[in-house]
Parts: sequence; C-alpha cells; structure tokens
Amino acid sequence: MTLIQPPMMVHGGTHPARAMRMMIRDLARGNAGITEGNDLKVTQLATPGAGVRIGDGSAVIRGAAPWQGAYTQYNVGDATVPIAPTGATARSDLVVLRVEDPEYEGTLDPATQDIGYFHVVPNCSSTTRDVPPGMTAIPLARLDIPAQTAVITTAMIRDLRRIANPRRTRMLYTAFPGSLSRLTTKDSKWRPWPEAANWRIEVPAWATEMKAVSTVAGLRMDTGDVFGSMQHFFGDMVAGQDTDIDDDQGRNVRRSTVVLADSLTVPPLMRGTTQPLRIMTLLSRSESGNLGVDGSTSLICDVEFTEGPV
Repeated sequence: MTLIQPPMMVHGGTHPARAMRMMIRDLARGNAGITEGNDLKVTQLATPGAGVRIGDGSAVIRGAAPWQGAYTQYNVGDATVPIAPTGATARSDLVVLRVEDPEYEGTLDPATQDIGYFHVVPNCSSTTRDVPPGMTAIPLARLDIPAQTAVITTAMIRDLRRIANPRRTRMLYTAFPGSLSRLTTKDSKWRPWPEAANWRIEVPAWATEMKAVSTVAGLRMDTGDVFGSMQHFFGDMVAGQDTDIDDDQGRNVRRSTVVLADSLTVPPLMRGTTQPLRIMTLLSRSESGNLGVDGSTSLICDVEFTEGPV
C-alpha cells in the first residue's frame, strides 16, 4: 500500500508528520512564500549595525525533497540576524527562512533545538534570487554589501519575498450615457470626459497593484477628422498611459471603440479607501473633429487588485 495512512483526519488514528506536511502543501496549493504582503520584511536595525531586523509574519516553506510536504513558521516580534563584515571585496549574502528537518537533512534535534531559523547564505551571486538547490527554505532578502563594510543599511537590502498565495479581487463597472454628451474643446488639455466614465472604487487594504481595462464602445465622432487621447486617472495622483484616438474619416458621423489598459501601483495612502477612477480625454488643436457619447455608447471598466510584498 503506497497511500499514507490513515487519511487526514480520522478519529483514533495516529497520523505521521508527513501527512500533516502534505496537507499544508495542498492547502497552500503547492506554493511557498510569505502569507501577507508585510510579513517577514528584512530591514536595517533601528540603529544601523552589523545585522538586519526581520519583522513579524508567517510563511509556508516547501520541502526540497520529493513528497516532503511543506512547513509553516511564524515570527512574533522582531528578530535580529547578525551579518559578518566584508573585507577587501564586496559580498552578497542571502537571508532566508530555513527549516532543517532531520528526517531529510542535518542532525538537529527538534525536541531540543530550533529546526526553523533565519539563516544567512554568504558569498552568493549578486543576482541571486532563490535559495540554493536542496535547501528547504524561502528567500527573504539579498544583501549587497560594499567592501570594508560592517554596517548594513537600507540601500544594501534587496527584498526577495514572494507571497505564497497572493490575494486578488476583480470588479466590473458599467455606465450608459442617457443623452448625447460632446467634447468639442480642442486645446490639447485633459478633461474628465465622458462624465459618465467616473466610478467609485473600493481599494482593498492589502492591494499593491491595480489592473484596469476600460472599453468605450460606440464612441461617436463628427464634424471632421479627430486626433486626441484618453487615459485612466485613479484617485488624485495616479495617471495611466495615453491611448490615442486618430481618425481621418472626415465630416460624417461615425463610431469606434477605444480600449484603455493599465497596470498601476497602488500608493500606501490609497489602500483601504474608496477612490475615484475616471477617464480623462483631450482633443488636439491639430484637427477639427469632435467626440461624443450617447445612448448608443457603453462604458465598461474591468478592475483587478492584486497583492504583493510591501
């Protein structure tokens, strides 16, 4: 029988440690990393010195051996990790959260010794982002330390944390102009238009990035050739890239579809708040045509927030 017995969880059964580790692996969907964006962040000491500070948080550490499963580890309070000074040459060190399970590696005794610990891998490549092969650990940071240096500062710390299962949420917003609204001012200045393309967006407290895709279907053009641009504007500080409107079909009334797409960083002050997301439009002085939206126009905005290390 190759099945690990008994299945989790059976009353009266004795479950091997590997069964619990495999359950952790399954619940983590086979991923490894920190749990939330601010977990286990590596920073300089309060008074910079020969070490770094690792903050609160938790993580899932997947075993390096086949079918080893995964471990969970928690850090409550700040931990200080000493860092050796450099000599005549610069050096890069990798700071990791390691689990040294004697069933698979090492000789530590889990009954009397800490088999989960913060570990420094010295003399790694200056481009290293992953733990050495065969080590059960997750990377937290790389320290790129200049020569003749004993004090670690923020500028030397490269954050390498990855979230095991980042949170994400997606929302769809729509608007339908009830009557004709035209943009006729051609002065190459941005204006909040179409007025209906203005949504109130609830920003999750954990969000670090927003992807926004807006579609203006049935955009009306008339009077002459049209040249202009549209862009997303999020909150009071984040502007997306320009999407140009370049139409040379003359004076007749015609319609087109414009799609705007952006990946925007969510500033810390916006997290956990409600912010406006609107479309801004400008018409160039170089052409005489106008833009319009009306009852035949659909405005659609697809917004997805994702979580990353902070």
